[in-house]
Amino acid sequence: MVLSTLDNPYFVTMRNGAQKQADKAGYTLIVENSGNDAAKERSNVEDLLQQGISALIINPTDSDAVGNSIKLANAKNIPVITVDRAAKSGDVACFIASDNVKAGKMAAEFLAKKLGNKGNIVELSGTPGASATNDRGKGFKDEIATITGIKVVANQSANFDRQKGLDVMQNIMQSTPAFDAVFAQNDEMALGAVKALAGKKVLIVGIDGGADSEKAVKDGTMAATIAQQPDVMGSLAIDNAGKVMNKQTVAKSIPVDLKLITK
Repeated sequence: MVLSTLDNPYFVTMRNGAQKQADKAGYTLIVENSGNDAAKERSNVEDLLQQGISALIINPTDSDAVGNSIKLANAKNIPVITVDRAAKSGDVACFIASDNVKAGKMAAEFLAKKLGNKGNIVELSGTPGASATNDRGKGFKDEIATITGIKVVANQSANFDRQKGLDVMQNIMQSTPAFDAVFAQNDEMALGAVKALAGKKVLIVGIDGGADSEKAVKDGTMAATIAQQPDVMGSLAIDNAGKVMNKQTVAKSIPVDLKLITK
């Protein structure tokens, strides 16, 4: 299992879900951390292929770049499963993820309702090139476009990272002083925005539904989070890896349910 990063609690939860299911099924799970670096991701895959793995689960750092790593596994007839983020090339047996377009749409609908269909929103987007960034952005943008009274006044990438979310939010606050809400494409960036906006009356919505964000929603510093289930994704990845290793048919795409969490 090659994960984009283990600095984000979301992916730690995904790994834990996978490990629990692997232990239950009697598989040996080797987990590698790509550190959000496509070159490191490729190196991880090369190392694992040399170890003689039976299946590769990969959470891409970048949906374009990961294709090269997947093709290495394809050349050795090692089945590949992608989790949370899709790959734009290479042969993938199964893709397991939440509906990220729907997650962005849900965030837009929630904010529109809270704002009474009127106001200015700042968007913090994720890692450029990641399918989750593109899909969450599309769902949000398409829904906001249907509401004439709401405008996105700034949109900057903070790479799905809490510290970058804080830094980018501080920069936006200087250049864009008037806004009513923040849509962060993940909770880590949302929590960075919470810190930057401490004491200001701004609605903040994220996506993922981790422990820190659920606490922030409960405390009232975040308005909502669109909860995914990374532990379920990890578990399903192991289940389906087992199936493809045993030449069983699996669904090309497996959706994992979303849930809006508010106070």
